[in-house]
Amino acid sequence: MRRPVPTKPGMAARKGTAFHAWIEEFFATTGQLDFDEEPGADAYVDEAYGLADMQETFKNSDWAARIPADLEVPIETRVAEVVVRGRIDAVFRDPDGVWDLIDWKTGKVPSKVQLAVRGVQLAVYRLAWSRLKGVPLDQVRAAFYYVGQDKLIRPVDLAGQEELEAIVRNAYTA
Repeated sequence: MRRPVPTKPGMAARKGTAFHAWIEEFFATTGQLDFDEEPGADAYVDEAYGLADMQETFKNSDWAARIPADLEVPIETRVAEVVVRGRIDAVFRDPDGVWDLIDWKTGKVPSKVQLAVRGVQLAVYRLAWSRLKGVPLDQVRAAFYYVGQDKLIRPVDLAGQEELEAIVRNAYTA
């Protein structure tokens, strides 16, 4: 009863999926990561979703020159009584040793209220990575990169474990 019924993917979801696939191909074909896969010939998908501008923006961003520690990392962690599953788009290791989790976004930067809600996702990813790597939570940063606008949004007030557990408990008792 609590699980939402899947809906037909909309244009925005398909665009995001196409961009994420391109990111994986980008890092694989630039020699930064080796996926042992041939690059796809899906140019028609890029054209259909207007990805050329986003691809160019990404290629000119600082992210294109960095080497990710990992891409599309599946995570699973318990928050209160709920097991949360997801996928971290990209993980980088900064020179100071801190992990940096990046969630690529292909849409427009949302309002502050919507960003606060979406920040819960980053907070869960941060907690999951902290647990997965056995590192303190303060050694993990997280941000959204809105590629279409070349804008990095790094929430400074991401919830910790206790706050996330309270959010989950409140959601189930409301």
